[in-house]
Amino acid sequence: MTASEARPRRGLPAALSRLVAAEPEEVPAVLAGFLLFFLLFTGYFMLRPVRETMGVAGGVDNLQWLFTGTFVVTLLVTPIYGWVARAVPRERLLPVCYLFFAASFVAFALGIWRAADDVWLGRGFYVWLSMFTLFVVSIGWSFMADVMRPGQAKRLFGQVAAGASLGGLAGPLVSGLLVAHVGHAGLLLISAALLIGCLVPVRLLLQWRARQPRAEGEARAASRPIGGGVLAGLTLIARSPYLIGVSVFVLLLTSVTTFLYFEQARLVEATFPDETRQTQVFAAIDVAVQSLTIFIQIFLTGHLTRRLGVTVLLTLVPVLMVAGFGLLAAAAAFPVLAGVMILRRVGEYALVRPGREMLFTSVDNETKYKAKNAIDTVVYRGGDVLSAWLNTAVAAVGSGAAVALLGAAIAAAWAALGFRLGRIHDRRAQPEGT
Repeated sequence: MTASEARPRRGLPAALSRLVAAEPEEVPAVLAGFLLFFLLFTGYFMLRPVRETMGVAGGVDNLQWLFTGTFVVTLLVTPIYGWVARAVPRERLLPVCYLFFAASFVAFALGIWRAADDVWLGRGFYVWLSMFTLFVVSIGWSFMADVMRPGQAKRLFGQVAAGASLGGLAGPLVSGLLVAHVGHAGLLLISAALLIGCLVPVRLLLQWRARQPRAEGEARAASRPIGGGVLAGLTLIARSPYLIGVSVFVLLLTSVTTFLYFEQARLVEATFPDETRQTQVFAAIDVAVQSLTIFIQIFLTGHLTRRLGVTVLLTLVPVLMVAGFGLLAAAAAFPVLAGVMILRRVGEYALVRPGREMLFTSVDNETKYKAKNAIDTVVYRGGDVLSAWLNTAVAAVGSGAAVALLGAAIAAAWAALGFRLGRIHDRRAQPEGT
């Protein structure tokens, strides 16, 4: 029994700690992390249905070009981020990046206000928002992995991730209520304000860490830049079998995601020709996904991880996707696709994402902020591009069932690698008690 477990639990933090897998003194960090991701994902999911509609409007047959554009922009932004991470103290890296993206949203808002029907502006927005979400989410999780120790992350990341799910639920609801009154430009300005608001819980988390044991040395380290070259993240990946394994895991994840995404776009276009109805369908799927995810993240993920380890988080969803693609091969109808898509996204948000973030809690700070960011952006979007063109090629020469069967094979490989990475991480983190 740890010292924290031996102390009596009193007050609101104690009551909350009984509901989630947190000690009373950890509850403020859980609440601040929850708020950080709630604000971040509320802002993003306000704009996601609009982005999806723009993607369909440009033609489902052209989606692979938007994916390619996103990858190119990600490649251009990555060395800039590496330079910023080299020059800016670690504790100020997230605020600097979030303020930059908030300013970019203001610029897009002005452009949409002046030329709302510009097709190239819409395509640019699709690409920028797709790149944006990977960068800001990756940096946010790097920050959380920096603030919390591996054992704490193992218990608490599920509850923190629930803030993302609640934000993902609130975002499309707010968007649906406000878009008729403020338009797309207004939604972008609100999202920018929410992104700036993320700096409040960031400050609270830094203050919480300063009160923890061994915080003095960590505070000194956080006040210094990370160092390394602008492409240090990719170099770190190439030198580490562990990081190469994580990168391949992400490539397989994106392949499964992209295969389902293309099938979703195709079936939505065929089933709901009206663009307004398409936006409503995308928003409804988002609401269903986030509603189901919140309960799992708050009450199950932490307890499940503590009892069974990270391995179960990384393997359960891929195994379910093997069965899901099998169903799509047998009956490629929109209700079946919607069910599989919801299952995949709920599983990713509630299980795979927290598990994937836990893989970085036992590595050094340069790996957390640079290699992890390279995996979450360049590798992720590279996987998008490869799988998008692979999907296009298979669909051109085969049937929808062939695409689904290939997806099942990829999901099986994803499950096997997830099992391997989870076992490695559980062994590496074993000495860490809390």
